[in-house]
Amino acid sequence: MKCETTNTVLTFVLGALALLGVIFALQTIFRTREYNTLTAQANAANTAFMRLQALASDATVFNQKTPNPELTRILQAAQAKPATR
Repeated sequence: MKCETTNTVLTFVLGALALLGVIFALQTIFRTREYNTLTAQANAANTAFMRLQALASDATVFNQKTPNPELTRILQAAQAKPATR
């Protein structure tokens, strides 16, 4: 009788641990996918920001070579704003 009770308890514990193992494996899969998606989005945003900085730098150099009052006004307005990240 005691052996059957121990067997039942250990079988239940084994089942619970197997179920927890499956749950944790699924969580790992889903969180890894989410992490990869967020990393790709961050890389895309960083690339866009770097392109914008390059464009602003090119516009500044162009404005120094051939001054344009409208472009100067736009560049000054863009430089006056603090960078928000």
